Amino acid sequence: MEAQLKPYSRLRADLAERDRSLRERVVTLEEAGKLIKNGMELGIGGSTMSRTPMAMIWEIIRQRKKNLSCSRSITSTDGDLLFGSGVSKHIVTSWFAQSILWGLSKVMRHHVEIEGKVYDEWSHMAIGMRFRAGGMGVPFLPIRSMLGSDVLGQRPEAKPINCPYTGEKLLLIPALNPDVAIIHVHRCDAYGNAQIDGLQFMDIDLALAANKVILTTERIISNDQIRRSPEHTKIPFICVDAVVEVPFGSAPHECYGLYEPMMSHMEAYVQSVNANPVEGMKAYLDKYFFEPNSWNEYLELIGLNEVLEAQQLGRSFYND
Repeated sequence: MEAQLKPYSRLRADLAERDRSLRERVVTLEEAGKLIKNGMELGIGGSTMSRTPMAMIWEIIRQRKKNLSCSRSITSTDGDLLFGSGVSKHIVTSWFAQSILWGLSKVMRHHVEIEGKVYDEWSHMAIGMRFRAGGMGVPFLPIRSMLGSDVLGQRPEAKPINCPYTGEKLLLIPALNPDVAIIHVHRCDAYGNAQIDGLQFMDIDLALAANKVILTTERIISNDQIRRSPEHTKIPFICVDAVVEVPFGSAPHECYGLYEPMMSHMEAYVQSVNANPVEGMKAYLDKYFFEPNSWNEYLELIGLNEVLEAQQLGRSFYND
C-alpha cells in the first residue's frame, strides 16, 4: 500500500491551528476517544507489551471506530484487537506477533490472509525513522536499514538512491505523520508535561509527528513536581491535546517499574483467540470490552489477585 504523504504546507497549517497554550487538558477516557474520528491515521506508543495504551484502545473499540490506519513500532495483542474488532483494516509496523512467548499472531494471519486486511511490514529502524522524519517536518529520511533485506521488496514506498555526496547506496523512507497519537506514560501534569521511566521507544518522535496527542497516564502530578526535575519531561505540553488519568492503563500489558504483564490473563486470551480467531475474539471482546461499564470494571474482570501480583512483580527487585 503506497504511503500518502501529507504536504509540508498542510502540516504547517495544522500545526499553526493547534492550541499550544498552557492550559489544563484533563478529560475522561470517553471524551478523549471522541477526538479520534473514523478513517484517521492513528499512531500508537510503546512497544510490544510495554506501555501499550490499552485503556485508550479499549475505549476506541467500545466507541466502534472504523477504518483507522494504525502504526506502531512493534505490535503485539493490540494489533489482534484492532483487526479483530473491525476498528482497523490497515496496520503499519515492524513486527506483528502476540509476543515472543506465543509467536506469530493467528488473528493477524486470519485477517490478512482470509479477510484481506493489510499489514505493512517495515524494519524496526525504518518505522522509528519514519516517525522521526514526521517529527522533524521533512517528507523523508535516508537510512541503510532494509538494504539487502527481503523486506525492501515488499515496500514500494521506499526508494533506493545513490548518495549525491559519497555515491553510497541509501534508502529513502517516507515520513509518518499520524492524525492522532495515543501514548501511555508514567506520570504527567494536568497540562500534559509527561515523564516516562525506562525505555522511551519511539514515543517522543511520535508525539512530535502527530497532529494531535492523547496521553493516558498512571497518575497526574502537580506542575510544581514536574518543574523540580524538568530534565525528566520527555513530552512537553505543547504537543499534547488531552490527558486522561488511568491507573493500570496498559493492562494486561506492562508499565516499566509499576507492573509486569498479567500473564495468566494473557495465556487464556492467546489460547482462546488462536483456537478460533473469529469466535474466540468475539467472545473476548464481548466479555472484556463491551460488558464492563468502566475501566475499573475491566480490571475487576482480569482479577484483583492478578493485578496485584503484576504490581508486586513490577515494583520488586527480586523474582523467583
